[in-house]
Amino acid sequence: MSSGFLYAYSLSTIIKTTMNLYMSMQKPMTKTSVKALCRLVELLKAIQHMFYRRSLVVADSVTHITQHLQYQALHSISVAKKRVISDKKYSEQRLDVLSALVLAENTLNGPSTRQRRLIVSLALSVGTQMKTFKDEELVPLQLVLKKLDLISELTERVRAQCDCCFLYWHRAVFPIYLDDVYENAVDSARLHYMFSALRDCVPAMMHARHLESYEVLLECYDKEIMEVLNEHLLDKLCKEIEKDLRLSVHTHLKLDDRNPFRVGMKDLAHFFFLNPIRFFNRFIDIKAYVTHYLDKTFYNLTTVALHDWATYSEMRNLATQRYGLSMTEAHLPSQTLEQGLDVLEIMRNIHVFVSRYLYNLNNQIFIERTSNNKHLNTINIRHIANSIRTHGTGIMNTTVNFTYQFLRKKFYIFSQFMYDEHIKSRLIKDIRFFREVKDQNDHKYPFERADKFNRGIRKLGMTPDGQSYLDQFRQLISQIGNAMGYVRMIRSGGLHCCSSAIRFVPDLEDIVNFEELVKEEGLSEETQKAARQLDSVLSDLTRNFAEGTEYFKMLVDVFAPEFRSPKNMHLRNFYIIVPPLTLNFVEHSISCKEKLNKKNKSGAAFTDDGFAMGVAYILKLLDQYQEFDSLHWFQSVREKYVKEIRAVAKQQNVQSTNQDEKLLQTMNLTHKRLEVCLQEFELLYFSLSSARIFFRADKTAAEESQEKKEKEESGKASNGELSNSTPAEPVVK
Repeated sequence: MSSGFLYAYSLSTIIKTTMNLYMSMQKPMTKTSVKALCRLVELLKAIQHMFYRRSLVVADSVTHITQHLQYQALHSISVAKKRVISDKKYSEQRLDVLSALVLAENTLNGPSTRQRRLIVSLALSVGTQMKTFKDEELVPLQLVLKKLDLISELTERVRAQCDCCFLYWHRAVFPIYLDDVYENAVDSARLHYMFSALRDCVPAMMHARHLESYEVLLECYDKEIMEVLNEHLLDKLCKEIEKDLRLSVHTHLKLDDRNPFRVGMKDLAHFFFLNPIRFFNRFIDIKAYVTHYLDKTFYNLTTVALHDWATYSEMRNLATQRYGLSMTEAHLPSQTLEQGLDVLEIMRNIHVFVSRYLYNLNNQIFIERTSNNKHLNTINIRHIANSIRTHGTGIMNTTVNFTYQFLRKKFYIFSQFMYDEHIKSRLIKDIRFFREVKDQNDHKYPFERADKFNRGIRKLGMTPDGQSYLDQFRQLISQIGNAMGYVRMIRSGGLHCCSSAIRFVPDLEDIVNFEELVKEEGLSEETQKAARQLDSVLSDLTRNFAEGTEYFKMLVDVFAPEFRSPKNMHLRNFYIIVPPLTLNFVEHSISCKEKLNKKNKSGAAFTDDGFAMGVAYILKLLDQYQEFDSLHWFQSVREKYVKEIRAVAKQQNVQSTNQDEKLLQTMNLTHKRLEVCLQEFELLYFSLSSARIFFRADKTAAEESQEKKEKEESGKASNGELSNSTPAEPVVK
């Protein structure tokens, strides 16, 4: 305890001396010196707080220490008293000395109060005369009495030494100190010590005599400190947090260099773990201050631009995850549903939609092909679900009916293309060729034959924008696939909407009948009607959530009979055109992906799974999965590219020894191109395999026989009906 007091005394002396010397000599203080002195102030208040935290232990120990020191002093006085008594020479002066020693001895046998210690000091000033104490005895006695004074007045002396009221005259160091705390956020907890030091100025100001009221002085001091705190710490912290959240949400725009190795890394979250700082009659809660600032800013900016509500909602979530800030939801009255492109608008212009948007099978989203703006629109399941929530679930069947009408028109064009003499003759020739050579080629369709078809069809003519008939046919199939992808998204959005609506029902297995309960209670007719309506809504939601409508099966059943009828025999050649189509698609896909890295983004794309969906759907309609699988087309492609890649790699090894750099660069480019082509074919194979699952391409014999039996019993498989409101017509004429 005495060591802590001595440390506090040394620190206080150093701080006061240094600051007063700088002030008296009118010399500017460097920032390094200011930071060091502020650290000493923090240490000084830390010592005081340590004494305060350990006050119970200190109070318990002081009594024992005091008794021990009194015992040491009494022992020394007893030795001196015996020495005086042993001297037989009697005199009044010696009697006074003996009386003083007895008085000191009696006084020490009691509590160590200020008055008793004063009496002991006065008594010993008399009792030490006439050489009653030896020199080696007097010094330890004086040291013991000094320790007794220190221990007895420990709390008062620590408070006096740790008093930092002198900071009132050195307030210029406070802004520099706050800047240092902001830069070194890890040590933010030391703010408590500095504000404790600033509070020490208050008692001194309360004794001011030069003002009519000390409240004016306190108010000015409080205002000044808070303004400095807001300017140099709180406002900077708020703006930095907001900037960090914005840049994190808009990372894709690359608005700023956020490489921590270049700009450094600062974890401001340490400020939010601080306990509220007490100052005057308030508590400064940094976390609450920043949270309020962000809530206010996000709310005001959202009211200005309601379409940005999703961005600010994401920033709120990020603030909670990264900084632990409990943000308040805006709950603004409009733009609370992110619908994207509305279902009604897509339904009315589905022919435009399937041509302007690209489908992604895995993420189940549609992405705009090109745009005049700096961003591309996207449509996902959440948009569809919100749109269905707005318009009602009835929009789903209407949308599928519109899709059915659109597919009828597209299949008519599809039939015309397949019926064209040039196309039909080439396909028949390819089928005959494959049957002749399949035993020689291990039942694999030759890659060269598909490539020859892809290149040869260009001789039939090209459009002004450089597209062949096969390119247009591929686009037609992609649009059909996009329409099927949209139907899939409609179903997923409907299930998502139903699950969101039914999440308030506690148990789907056991739903009570509200109408019966209301009747048992004998409530009014209006209440019974409301209960009946509620039962109906719950029943619809439960049925839709549990079953869902198999729109794919409906669209297969309505078109399949016409596709497989004898009058449309020319469509049976479709499976043989798939290999050239895949070649054409891969060339197109590689070209689109290469354009992504160019400045001119026209024609750039990274996904187009509508083609795979369209091929899978048409093969299902024609029941030609087995015929297509018999081509083993993707195995043939894989073997061809693997063989070429190995040959190029072998040539690269040879050229690396010859050190022909130009030829080696050419080989490297060839190797890279072959790997890219192989990768694109693999991706197409995976997409096509995934799409086939949607149409139950691999049914067992038992499932197929059961399905045929159901069709015969229903007798409705060939009438082309999707609903009572949409009569079917022959698809291909």
